[in-house]
This record gives sequence, C-alpha cells and structure tokens, in this order.
Amino acid sequence: MAILLDEKSRVVIQGITGSEGSFHTREAVKMGTSIVAGVTPGKGGANLDGIPVYDGVAEAVEKQKANVAGILTPAAFTSDAVFEAIEAGVELIICLTEGVPVQEMIKVKQALKGSGARMIGPNCPGITTPGVGKVGFMPNFIHKKGNVGVISRSGTLTYEVIWQLTNLGIGQSTSVGIGGDPIVGSGFTDILALFEADPETEAIVMIGEIGGTAEEEAAEFIRSQVKKPVVSFIAGRTAPPGRRMGHAGAIISGGRGTAADKFKALENAGVAVERNPAEIGQRIAEILKIK
Repeated sequence: MAILLDEKSRVVIQGITGSEGSFHTREAVKMGTSIVAGVTPGKGGANLDGIPVYDGVAEAVEKQKANVAGILTPAAFTSDAVFEAIEAGVELIICLTEGVPVQEMIKVKQALKGSGARMIGPNCPGITTPGVGKVGFMPNFIHKKGNVGVISRSGTLTYEVIWQLTNLGIGQSTSVGIGGDPIVGSGFTDILALFEADPETEAIVMIGEIGGTAEEEAAEFIRSQVKKPVVSFIAGRTAPPGRRMGHAGAIISGGRGTAADKFKALENAGVAVERNPAEIGQRIAEILKIK
C-alpha cells in the first residue's frame, strides 16, 4: 500500500503543453507514472508523446478515467484549474504552481470541504512514490524504494534529505512536499495521519520552517496520534523577526513561529529533533538500526 500515489493512480496534467508542463510530464513518465491525459484549453485533439490532450478535465476523467490531477498552470489560472478538477471528481490534486494569491487559496480551501478531493500544494515540489511514479519537480535519480516517509514545507531540503537517505541505503515509501505558502491544501497533520496508517512506512522525516504554527500543531498530533518514530528539522532558525525567508509562510510575527518554539514543541512530543540538516539521514539510520 502506498499513500496518495499508487498503482491505481491515473494522472491528468493541467498545463501539459507549456514548456514546464511538457518537461515535467516527460520526466514523470520516465519514472513509470501513469499519465493518461493532459489538459490545455483550446489544444484538445493534440497529444504529447502519445498522451492525449483535452480541452477540460471532465473529458479526461470521462475518456481516460483520470483520478489524479497535476496542475502546472500559470498562477493567474490556477484556482480555476483547481475548481475544474474538483468539479470533475478528481480524488487527488497536486498543485505545483507558485504565486497563487492567498485570497484565491481561501476560496480553494472552501471548495475542497466536502468535495471528496485531497489537495497538495500550491507552491510545492509534489509527490514521489518510488516504484509507482511522481507528479512534480523532484529529481528522478535521488529516490529509492523503501520504508521512510518524508514530509516537507521546503522544496530544496526535500531533495537533500531524500538524497541523504538514498546514499545511506535507506529508501522512501513516499515523499510529499506540502508547500510553503500560508494556506495549503494539506498540512503536516494530514500527511502524518496517512504515514501512520501506512504499513510500508516505518519512520517519518518532517521538515518544517519558521513562521506560522503548523509545526506546533504537528507536534501535538504526533504526541497523541503517531506511534512511529519521527525525525524533524526546522529551517530558518537564524532568521530575524519579521524577515521573510523564501516562502510566503516563513515569517515570524507577534512572537510566534520561531524555530525555538517549534523545536521545543516537537521535542516535548518525543520527536527526534535534528539541528544540523546534514545529519538527518544518519539520525534515521540510527533509529532504524542501519549500519
């Protein structure tokens, strides 16, 4: 059993004919991802390397039984792309686009409620399940099939941690970049619950950032709901108050959201907190007793 992406996933890429969409679609196909359709309004009837392109998601769902949507549209059209995927009945939406306005995400979150759809992102590197495939930007070569789940707000640190694990001979069950914006479709607690229930996942790496309270909420969830070992790192601990550090959500304000607050909450929840990101893989190796 794999979380989010599995052998039954049939992916439609919204924005497939753009340069970014076509490149990342081809990379996903190389990993074995079942991409069954693409969508670009006005380009229906075309194809990308044999993958049929439709004018709308509903048509891709009807004709190709697509149940996962990867969104690579420009930010101005992204919320409409999400609404379209929800209305078409897609079960999983992976929104990779950066720069989606917060007010648009408020509307998206409302539309997701009661829809039956789960969304990852926006502004995220996507999902990779080794042996199944990927939707997103994660480099193909860094992954290895295994038993460690990875969740991260930071795209670059996601890649670095996965590569650390792979170089130590430690594979991943699934890696999920949830995105660094203030409002995202799925947070840490959503994905932690999936990893806790997944029999293939034996340990979890959680990469957080300064800003907001998502890590503190995750700590409380881990304390009460997660039995599997969790290793965590918080990026941006040297950032001065009020300074944005890359992601729109990574800002300390009102005395909340500091790395110290997050470290303390996680440690109190029994999480193995690593302050040096280069040592995350080694900490997992120790927990899993891998020499």
